Amino acid sequence: MKPDLSINFAGIKFKNPVLTASGTFGYGYELADLIFLKQLGGIVTKTITLEPRFGNLQPRIAEVASGMLNSIGLQNIGIRAFVEEPLEKLNKIGAPVIVSVAGASTNECVETVKILSKQNGISAIELNLSCPNLKKKIVCHDLPLMRDVIKGVKKVSKVPVIAKLSPLVTDIAELALAAQNAGADGVTLTNTYPAMAIDVKTFKHKLSTVKGGMSGACVKPMSVRCVYDSYGSIKIPIIGCGGIMTGEDAVEFMLAGATMVSVGSASLVSPKKLINIIDEVENILKEKNIKSAKQIIGMLNTVKK
Repeated sequence: MKPDLSINFAGIKFKNPVLTASGTFGYGYELADLIFLKQLGGIVTKTITLEPRFGNLQPRIAEVASGMLNSIGLQNIGIRAFVEEPLEKLNKIGAPVIVSVAGASTNECVETVKILSKQNGISAIELNLSCPNLKKKIVCHDLPLMRDVIKGVKKVSKVPVIAKLSPLVTDIAELALAAQNAGADGVTLTNTYPAMAIDVKTFKHKLSTVKGGMSGACVKPMSVRCVYDSYGSIKIPIIGCGGIMTGEDAVEFMLAGATMVSVGSASLVSPKKLINIIDEVENILKEKNIKSAKQIIGMLNTVKK
């Protein structure tokens, strides 16, 4: 018997627990010729802002051992252009759509979500409160500001609101609890890790912004720890993110407490990796004679620490 991969996250039904990660899959529809997008649990768009952003200067991607650095700077076409074309194309795919939203202020986030709230076909909002390569401070590092943003967006959103948090804090569980108390329906743990790289041939930094966000296989153990630490402190569900390259990685996050996972760098290697990960999760559950993916969520946290 095939295990049941379906998941309920904040009242949303997903056919499996594997999502794309924001910023690694374009707006979500561009790769339709390469993989059958309807097979995915859901699509998380690249981050959208109220007005268009041109992003940071090149170079803004650099390969490092077991991962990569990026400093894209949230380049995007802005919310008005997004609802005119990409969202329309996303609605034809048949997979749940989670729109990632960011802003430099509470008002920017609220106004962006107001526009989205008039549209159909959106399953949830993922608030990017943790982008590490903007000139201004990371929103979730300012707790009063984070609370204002979440509360403001919740008032105008017609769908669940998920807070994407930064791992660069003393206590990630405390931050996740603060997001829950502000009204978030779920959290994504985590975003990339601040890092930098230097080219010893040129004696120059590899990114135009000097520092950027590190992702890839090398960050997985740190991100799994963030999920594990937060799971017992909050009641809202978690999307685990960071370094998921295989089905085993996805299962590891779920055992630590993630209800779902979002896959980023792996899809840059090959978009088909997403489908492979779904198949591998199913095979692992089948080998363990586990009937449902829901059964393994937080299983490791039932073991006394």
